[in-house]
Amino acid sequence: MKKRKYKKNDLLSIIGLGGISIKGLGLKNSSNLISYAYDNGVNYFDVAPGYGDAQQLMGEGLKSYRKNVFLACKTKYRNQLDSTNDLNNSLKLLKTDYFDLYQLHGMKTYSDYENVVSKDGALKTLIEAKEKGKVRYIGFSCHSIEVAKLLINEDIFDSILFPVNWGLLIKENFGNEILDLCKKKNIAVLALKSMADRRWEEGEIRTHKNCWYKPITDSNLINLSIKFTLSKNVTSLLPPGDKDLFKKALELAKNYSELSNEEYLYLEDLSKTSKPIGDREEIFI
Repeated sequence: MKKRKYKKNDLLSIIGLGGISIKGLGLKNSSNLISYAYDNGVNYFDVAPGYGDAQQLMGEGLKSYRKNVFLACKTKYRNQLDSTNDLNNSLKLLKTDYFDLYQLHGMKTYSDYENVVSKDGALKTLIEAKEKGKVRYIGFSCHSIEVAKLLINEDIFDSILFPVNWGLLIKENFGNEILDLCKKKNIAVLALKSMADRRWEEGEIRTHKNCWYKPITDSNLINLSIKFTLSKNVTSLLPPGDKDLFKKALELAKNYSELSNEEYLYLEDLSKTSKPIGDREEIFI
């Protein structure tokens, strides 16, 4: 599995395992998936309290590998008190005394931004945790161009977890300015929603229950989606929250090669009839 630079001497596998993929699998199946990922070169694991029982399952599944992996977690809270409690609880559940990366989760509104940077905001939790050695790096996940720019310009974050999806970028031009800004400021980019197809329609049977969007399932298009995302200044990407799609993405990424001009033109043509999960300014989900 190819690896790319995150920060300093940290190299991350170009595919990571998101905790949402093990939600509800049970201890045996989740541990098997974690071991499968590790044995196939994955060293980037991401989880959050909002992913059901994923923290407990990942804590057990990673016990044998913890020192050899890059573990990321998040908090949904915007204030210092609740986010500090969240951090400490996550450390306990994941059976670790530090996180490689701790992030503000799902930053989307201006109110989110105002609250986290306030006097008693969650940003203080991240800064203090880094100073105390509870986290090595700090970051945020974000679904809004406006909020991403505000946070990036705080000049304090090491990375952003951000949607980098061919349909969004080609058709809506969502994210290019953020990618450029991150490159300019030396902020690492971790990618979400690379394999997103479209939003679930009202009343539609959700064939992938842990996915907030309808994922791409065709192997050829998954391959092109991965190539497109990794053609940008992206360190690693997280496939959708489904164990089978994770495995498919992992196998395809083992033979990763750069996106060709012909492949880009194919995606460009396909984007003309696509239904992106967002517009120029934000993600809808």
